[in-house]
Amino acid sequence: MKRYLQQLLEQYFSFYLLPGSNIIRIDRDHAEFPAKTANSPDYIVLNGIVHSASDLQELFEKTRSHCAPETRVIIAYYSSLWKPLIGFANWLGIREDQGEENWVAPSDIQNFLNLADFELLSRSQHILIPLPIPFISNFINRWLAPLPFFQSMSLVNIAIAKPMHHGNNTINKADMPSVSVIVAARNEAGNMEALFQRLPQMGSHTELILIEGGSSDHTWDEMHKMKAKYDGKIDCLIARQEGKGKGDAVRKGFAMAKNDILMILDADLTVPPEELPKFYQAIVRGKGEFINGSRLVYPQESEAMRFFNMVGNKFFALAFSFLLGQNFKDTLCGTKVMYRKQYERLAANRSYFGEFDPFGDFDLLFGAARLGLKIVELPIRYKNRTYGETNIQRWRHGMILLRMTVFAARRIKFI
Repeated sequence: MKRYLQQLLEQYFSFYLLPGSNIIRIDRDHAEFPAKTANSPDYIVLNGIVHSASDLQELFEKTRSHCAPETRVIIAYYSSLWKPLIGFANWLGIREDQGEENWVAPSDIQNFLNLADFELLSRSQHILIPLPIPFISNFINRWLAPLPFFQSMSLVNIAIAKPMHHGNNTINKADMPSVSVIVAARNEAGNMEALFQRLPQMGSHTELILIEGGSSDHTWDEMHKMKAKYDGKIDCLIARQEGKGKGDAVRKGFAMAKNDILMILDADLTVPPEELPKFYQAIVRGKGEFINGSRLVYPQESEAMRFFNMVGNKFFALAFSFLLGQNFKDTLCGTKVMYRKQYERLAANRSYFGEFDPFGDFDLLFGAARLGLKIVELPIRYKNRTYGETNIQRWRHGMILLRMTVFAARRIKFI
């Protein structure tokens, strides 16, 4: 039983534990932290130790002392609903008594984390059958246990936490993180000058990176014209993408970026450029590590989003909330912000989900969740397009997004 249970836990841990990471594991057999070194761990795994620790606050405070700001803590513990069944299994002798004394609720874990200066990012529940019954156990644990009704009855809770960030609001402007704004544009010639006029300067330096994607109008020429016109006011780089799709264009722009923070802004300007400083403040002040725009909080202008697009956005928001264990209202907003150093980690491990996302939204959200980043939604006011037509083909693109969601579910939830 113990061996089978541990195999399952390692599968769940593997979603977060990236190859080559520095990992500290604390469990009943290895209950002491190693001596501190110059290299802080990427992950600290507390596997079942909360049940036997004499002082849980001390355990979490000691864990905190070993953390760098980027360290993620993975906590695996049993649901208190299973206490009678585990006691009965111990009495029957089909399970070795491991001396569980503490049976804590998820709210207790969250409270201990808060007291030790941690922030809970997500919690998931796993395993309905902890015994290796051929065919039956694997089927039920993989396909039924993750479903909402069965989750509440599952044996194991897995919580992901990060050290709290205490932002410094007195930092000098010269020391503030710099920004690269990436704009993928296809048939958006009429929006180029407004983009240059309205782009705010953020942090110590702001650069604008324009990626043209096979336009049939004069977008490419307009990019060069605006770059020359605003030379000295806007630091701008221009390139043409070799591949297809917004996701490919954004990845090219990210690869060209030199600054600390990466921002995506849609070229149709339906998310106003004037909103970008809100995203900057949110990430610099530590409110989140991946800031995702949300268009579904404020009222929208009359033609900003068609009805079936609205329905699709709400559906995918619910699907992501289920898959990632966090609440989302809008996953498909084009404005997304993260640190470049985090994106480089995401890109290095992109093969876990594959590279078939033509839009880039799911690629970034799923990747951020796997990195254990704190994802925060920032409400914006969504505006009507004033030039050109949308490049979105709602039915064909909707089916692609649905297929991607199903694929990702097998890599995140049903593992």
